[in-house]
Amino acid sequence: MNIHEYQGKELLRQYGVAVPNGKVAFTVEEAVEAAKSLSTEVKVVKAQIHAGGRGKAGGVKIAKNLDEVRTYAEEILGKVLVTHQTGPEGKEVKRLYIEEGSNILKEYYVGLVLDRAKSRIVVMGSEEGGMEIEEVAANTPEKIFRETVDPAIGLQPFQARRLAFNMNIPKELVNKAVKFMLGLYTVFVEKDCSIAEINPLVTTGDGQVMALDAKMNFDDNALYRHKDIQELRDLSEEDEKEIEASKYDLNYTALDGNIGMMVNGAGLAMATMDIIKHYGGDPANFLDVGGGATAEKVAAAFKIILSDPNVKGIFVNIFGGIMKCDDIATGVIEASKQVGLSLPLVVRLEGTNVELGKKLLNESGLDITAADSMADGAQKIVALVK
Repeated sequence: MNIHEYQGKELLRQYGVAVPNGKVAFTVEEAVEAAKSLSTEVKVVKAQIHAGGRGKAGGVKIAKNLDEVRTYAEEILGKVLVTHQTGPEGKEVKRLYIEEGSNILKEYYVGLVLDRAKSRIVVMGSEEGGMEIEEVAANTPEKIFRETVDPAIGLQPFQARRLAFNMNIPKELVNKAVKFMLGLYTVFVEKDCSIAEINPLVTTGDGQVMALDAKMNFDDNALYRHKDIQELRDLSEEDEKEIEASKYDLNYTALDGNIGMMVNGAGLAMATMDIIKHYGGDPANFLDVGGGATAEKVAAAFKIILSDPNVKGIFVNIFGGIMKCDDIATGVIEASKQVGLSLPLVVRLEGTNVELGKKLLNESGLDITAADSMADGAQKIVALVK
């Protein structure tokens, strides 16, 4: 789950991590009033969307007076920002963050993420702040420094100090940088983050080390432990189909193809996407119904796939272990009848109760193309869609 920059900064502030003062605004008048309440002469007007690259897209403006705050707020609110993370459709700006200006001396990068190869949290730092970290990794990887954290003892001060020195943070500010990193690590662990990225981390003319931006993602599987984080969810920033899928604990991500997929298991879903591409097709979604899905859950998944107007055909690829093939068949039949399915449908079933599942599909009266294997099914759905 993602949250907005202003929400992330408020969370960091609660843990003693230094951030500039600011206020959220949903209207132009609220933006002006927020600016009046801030102490610095220069204010920053920031678009709040769940995507990076806002500055390049015109979503971050420096205002030198209240008139400029009003002008920029009018310009940005309601604007559709297109960045490298939004895709060509962009995202509409529905809220702003009005923040005190900072006398920036130097920009840095600090990020925390789980290193899946080591099964440990890694703290990354670079003196190339303000840039996309992917570009830094590709062009100057020697400028990215890492500290791997032992989960038994957590991030140690000496590790944070070593990282600060490697990032060339001024010696007189190293202690503040260490405090910042230790606080950020505490937030990451206690709130079950999957990503905590500060880009840029800045040093200022008045001797501060603070987060000028904050990107924080949270592990969906741990949200039941954090009601306060759940309340920060902005549904207007999410795909409607993905919101509906979350109600049924379905793992769904919309893509830009035209072949809808329903698969059980993330690995099988990835393999199914690959084989559809191999035979010249384009998946319209990633949809993993999980290992213990019920017929009701399958029916809901089927309806979500069909709610995408780009879908021209559907491939159901199920390997029944815990999940029974007859439950899958029942869900497909029920959903097809409810929505009046008219699109090509290819079904490949293997595993528990497979013969019963095939029997139910054959006797359903639906126009279903059976597949003997994953490759056979991918070829058939690609041919039918084309």
